Amino acid sequence: MNNSTISKRRDGFDGQKIIHIPPRILKDYLKKHPALFHIYIAHIGYFPKAFSHYREWRKGCDDNIFIYCLTGKGYYIIDDQKFEVTPNQFFVIPATDKFIKYWADTDDPWTIYWVHYTGSIIDNFNTSLNIDFSKGPVPIAFNNKAIEIWKNIYQCLEMGYSIENLCNANFRLYHFIASFLFPDKNARSENNVNLDIINSTIMDMKNNIDKKLVVEDMANLHKLSCSHFSSLFRKATGMPPIDYFIHLKMQKACQLLYTNKAKIKEVAMDLGYEDPYYFSRLFKKYMGLSPEQYKLTTSGQLSLQSEL
Repeated sequence: MNNSTISKRRDGFDGQKIIHIPPRILKDYLKKHPALFHIYIAHIGYFPKAFSHYREWRKGCDDNIFIYCLTGKGYYIIDDQKFEVTPNQFFVIPATDKFIKYWADTDDPWTIYWVHYTGSIIDNFNTSLNIDFSKGPVPIAFNNKAIEIWKNIYQCLEMGYSIENLCNANFRLYHFIASFLFPDKNARSENNVNLDIINSTIMDMKNNIDKKLVVEDMANLHKLSCSHFSSLFRKATGMPPIDYFIHLKMQKACQLLYTNKAKIKEVAMDLGYEDPYYFSRLFKKYMGLSPEQYKLTTSGQLSLQSEL
């Protein structure tokens, strides 16, 4: 593509939406409320059929640039790498001092939702989430959830730049980003047999929270070997199936301890633990405090006792 043949436009497209947060307002809030603005939105926009859209930063950009391509095509270059972007792909250009350029295809210009965001922890944020410009565009199923979140963010900012509106928008930004980086694992797909296996296993765990399940029981349910089933489960959830089951049991234990006056022995029995002392040790291992301490903490008695 010959860039000299296109009319370069930063913005100004029919039906566009765009908001630039005034730097003076951001600077003031950053000074007064730094804890609320570790990551914050600097600019946000929607460009439909953005013919001749073109942006270039010769010395990089202090913001993360997030773009979701809905239709059409576009391209971007960072440092010396060039990428093509097609429908239902997103990309993130992390804050950098490297050369950046992106533009819409001449014949089939992209329609994009985009957000610039930055903050005092942006470098650590990117490192922790493994946001790296070298990855290129990421394909994703049509992300209606993200579009709804984007609209909510935009509506917040349209109402003005009060601390409430900016916090509301910035907190929603995390949800917006998460909808791309961590697609809904509960979404069903005809071709995703493994996901069905994991979801049905978790439902079986919940329905048998008072039982003693072993990996063999779970694997047999799906006619899989223990090793193959365990590998699928760990890949999908990040932990072995038995650990996941115990986490669910401890979650239920917290609910029981919080919502009723049941004795710890009774809670243990409800969760399939005949030995209440073993249950207590397990609870402390996973929750960081004993069942007795948890009951006191959630009832407000612990802080009262510490004052007496």
